[in-house]
Amino acid sequence: MFFLNASKHVIDCSEFGNGSCSENPRSIGIRGAMYISLSGVIIVTVFGNLAIIISISYFRQLHSPTNFLILSMAVTDFLLGFFIMPYSMIRSVENCWYFGMTFCKIHYSFDLMLCLVSIFHLCSIAVDRFYAICYPLHYSSKITVPRIRQLIIICWSVPSSFALGLVFSEAYASGIDIYEILVACSISCPVMFNKLWGVVVFSFGFFIPASVITGIYAKIFEVSKKHLRVMKSSGDKHSNQFSRSADRKAAKTLSIVIGVFLFCWFPCFVTILIEPFLGFSTPPVLFDALTWLGYFNSSCNPLIYGFFYPWFQKALRYILSGKVFQQHFCTSNLFPENK
Repeated sequence: MFFLNASKHVIDCSEFGNGSCSENPRSIGIRGAMYISLSGVIIVTVFGNLAIIISISYFRQLHSPTNFLILSMAVTDFLLGFFIMPYSMIRSVENCWYFGMTFCKIHYSFDLMLCLVSIFHLCSIAVDRFYAICYPLHYSSKITVPRIRQLIIICWSVPSSFALGLVFSEAYASGIDIYEILVACSISCPVMFNKLWGVVVFSFGFFIPASVITGIYAKIFEVSKKHLRVMKSSGDKHSNQFSRSADRKAAKTLSIVIGVFLFCWFPCFVTILIEPFLGFSTPPVLFDALTWLGYFNSSCNPLIYGFFYPWFQKALRYILSGKVFQQHFCTSNLFPENK
């Protein structure tokens, strides 16, 4: 049995083999299936976002403010898939952390940081689309490359300062006895927040961004409906048909963006919020599953912001066919629809 003496701070790790991992209750078959499925998520995340990075970086015609935001988010999701998810996979499958507590802090701080950076990019892309659709005449003067650079710096610096400061100070786990036990016995890389920081992380990482994204996209949808009504009243059948098509496409895209974001992140952040009030009673298996559901948003981002764009599908064909190795190919007029 393990125990924590509040007055002497004596911790007995005998239940965990004096700091070693207990035998994994899962069979080899189950672990193999988990490794295959989670590796699939990692592969989709890494190569999907890498394809977007190469496409936008290589083709100069794709160097637009919107695409720079998509590029930065793709870099974020790529780093999450390449550097963070593999260690999380081993922890989830083996029910143990083999890499020491110092690397645990490094891993978890960058895990939290990259997840928040990705969410902040979703908000930034929503702002960009808001100006493009609601104020098209002022878009080019409002959303410039220098301003996009400033926005990207904010998307990286704010979550980075928050996550690194929070994790390395261990303020998020202050007062949680079970956290001290797990750390002292070095059998886990515990992910848990006390009541104060559970509320802060939920608000900062999900509630505020989700409110911003939902509010902006609701406004965009409202404006697109107004555009449709104007086209109808004008009597221009060609414009009316085009507007209806654009409206359906906008509604579909916005529904997918909001739906995937809420589906992936809501369960994880709600669990973070209520866990300290429930005495950390959520089974580790369930919490791992919710964490991977959040990771899955980074797998979906290249599908939503990449594969739904014709320019990305064309760029991907050029890359896979090897045409990008032809001289001056990147400067050719290949994406007139992106103008």
